[in-house]
Amino acid sequence: MLDWDHGSILFVGRNGFCVGSRPFEKHQLMVLTREIRVPLAGGQYSMVSEYAPEGSTNFFAYVTGWLTCLGWQAATASSAYLGGTMIQGLIVLNQPSYEPQRWQGTLLFYAMILFSVIFNTLLVKFLPKVEGIILIIHIAGFFGILIPLVHLAPHGSASDVFTQFTNGGGWSTQGLSFCIGADSACHLAEEIPNASKVVPRVMVATTLLNGILGFAALMAILFCAGNIENALETPTGYPFIEIFYQATDSRGGATALTCIIVALVFFATIGLLTTASRMTWAFARDNGLPGSRWLAKVEPRSALPLYSIGVTATISLLLALINIGSTAAFSAIVSLSVASVLASYIMPIVLILRRRLLGEPIRLGPWSLGRWGMIANIVGLMYAIFAFFFSFWPQEKNVDAKSMNWACLVWGFAMLFCGFWYLVRARHFYHGPIREIESPLA
Repeated sequence: MLDWDHGSILFVGRNGFCVGSRPFEKHQLMVLTREIRVPLAGGQYSMVSEYAPEGSTNFFAYVTGWLTCLGWQAATASSAYLGGTMIQGLIVLNQPSYEPQRWQGTLLFYAMILFSVIFNTLLVKFLPKVEGIILIIHIAGFFGILIPLVHLAPHGSASDVFTQFTNGGGWSTQGLSFCIGADSACHLAEEIPNASKVVPRVMVATTLLNGILGFAALMAILFCAGNIENALETPTGYPFIEIFYQATDSRGGATALTCIIVALVFFATIGLLTTASRMTWAFARDNGLPGSRWLAKVEPRSALPLYSIGVTATISLLLALINIGSTAAFSAIVSLSVASVLASYIMPIVLILRRRLLGEPIRLGPWSLGRWGMIANIVGLMYAIFAFFFSFWPQEKNVDAKSMNWACLVWGFAMLFCGFWYLVRARHFYHGPIREIESPLA
């Protein structure tokens, strides 16, 4: 669930204060720019395989599959890191003498991943009920934070919120400064009854719900931010914790509000691990990954892709070790999540737009955007390219090795490896996603 709480974290996130929102939520609708015909866990790369020009289908689908796998694997690690370091921030709030250590944050990261694995394996039969509880916490937590914040915090003026801008990165213009920092359901499609109708409806409902809640949370924090300098310099590492403390004037109150966010981040990590493991399993089933035969196995008693779950968890645990040596290096790697997922959405949108403009047939499913489809394609593509471009920029104009945004280097290396592996090995055995259903052209 990509939601208001993650939007507030990004807005007043770790060691920074930026205007923007989480890009993945927009892509709940961007997925719907392609009418779902045959719902497959492969998500974007299944769409690319459907619409790519003949002769290049396998290559485009393979690249998109790698992008999607990289994005969700990195997102899982990123969410666990957020949860672990937020807990450290709470300790700093309540025990000012505490000095957080990176290895301690890594151990908390491990705990988040461990519990996520348990929920995805031993407790998987309870997961649908747990997700129902999460939805209740998600909505109740919104009001549990919004009401105290709005009632207790001093309010800024509309002029402060809408007309004052701070260029903290030293960029040449306010517009450029604003640009810096600016679907998981589809990967479970094969496990959902009547997925061709249920999945798009869920994605639309999720986008509308979280769009409304996210905008309201954003406005509340903007009006109730208090002393922004104090929030930026907070020793907790998370400005939103300082904002809660300023609003309530109570460590206990700020802790209670922050615990709601921590709980939702924990639940989000469970869902991200589920999505990443299903995406890995789907791509391995189609021979898209090294060791595909092993990764594609499904444990017969539980009907779960245990090997893919285990590999997903292991990747996160190994990435966490990097954080012990360098937080900057760890952040550079997990930043793959934004660029990779954005790029994986650009590919199918471009291809379906190509078909629309050339008048080529498009296979429709029982759920369609109808005449709004092309508009959604164009708007989604414009946003994705814009966000993808600026996702590689550093927050400050004058950078050093620590403040540089190394995402471009890491992403470029990952794509070079993907192309090399395809030319050397994958092109001989990767033939696109498995197709089991055919429907008439529309």
